[in-house]
Amino acid sequence: MANAEYLEKLLATSKDSSLLRFGLGSAYFTAGNNDKAVEHLRCCIAQDDNYTAAFKLLGKALYRLQQWHAAAEVFKRGFSCASQNGDKQAEKEIRVFIEKIKRRQTKA
Repeated sequence: MANAEYLEKLLATSKDSSLLRFGLGSAYFTAGNNDKAVEHLRCCIAQDDNYTAAFKLLGKALYRLQQWHAAAEVFKRGFSCASQNGDKQAEKEIRVFIEKIKRRQTKA
C-alpha cells in the first residue's frame, strides 16, 4: 500500500491528472482495495475518456466487486476505445471479460 500512500500524498499536493488517477487505481487494485480502485479509475476516465487501460482495469475492479452490469458497460466502452485506438491486445483482453460476464448471466 506504500505506493498508494505516496500517490495519495502526490494527489493532495499537486495537480490532478488522469495518469496520477490511473496510478492510484492500479495501486489500489493490486492491493485488493477494489472500491478505492473504482473511485480513482472513474476519475481517470472522467479526465480522459480515451484511456483504454483505465477502462480495462475499472472493468476488472467492478468484476471483482461482482457488479456485473456495471463491469459489462465499462468493458463495452473500453472495447470501443481500444478499437478506435487500434489496441488489438486490449480488445482481446476485454473480450475475454465480456464473455465471462455473458456466461455468468446465462447461468443465472
